[in-house]
Amino acid sequence: MIRPAKILEISDIMNITAACSTHMINNGIFQWNENYPSKNKFENDLVRKELYVLEREGRIIGTIVISTLMDEEYVPITWSSPNNGAIYIHRLAVHPIHQGKGYAQQLMQFAEDHAKNNGFDSVRLDTFSQNQGNQRFYEARGYQKLGDIFFPKQSKHPFHCYELVF
Repeated sequence: MIRPAKILEISDIMNITAACSTHMINNGIFQWNENYPSKNKFENDLVRKELYVLEREGRIIGTIVISTLMDEEYVPITWSSPNNGAIYIHRLAVHPIHQGKGYAQQLMQFAEDHAKNNGFDSVRLDTFSQNQGNQRFYEARGYQKLGDIFFPKQSKHPFHCYELVF
């Protein structure tokens, strides 16, 4: 079940993202670090009612942020749809012991359905340029790569911006 997150679940979400960070680092992908994702980010997501969790058998195993806010880093990108008709995906994570079972697909389908059902024209996101698995994942879902942005506190490498237009 995918549902809105609760404040008491922030520690579970942080544990999932920490496990994902360690898993990526062990595989040579230096995408997340001690600066990101932060507890403060998730608390803000929760206040904005944009933080969701994937729950299986009473345990949280994944998370996603579905936001209407466009980060300033996205401004230079030439998007394919109007800015006011887009939602933004952030901090998608599935605990490593549950990866490869289709849960990330379920979270993305939930986000895309949310966008369509609420009259949005597109879904936008970024993914680390050194994470080719993520790039294949989004491209297989029909997302188009439109440009690069940088998050210097995370990496010297760019992040690719993707968009799916309905």
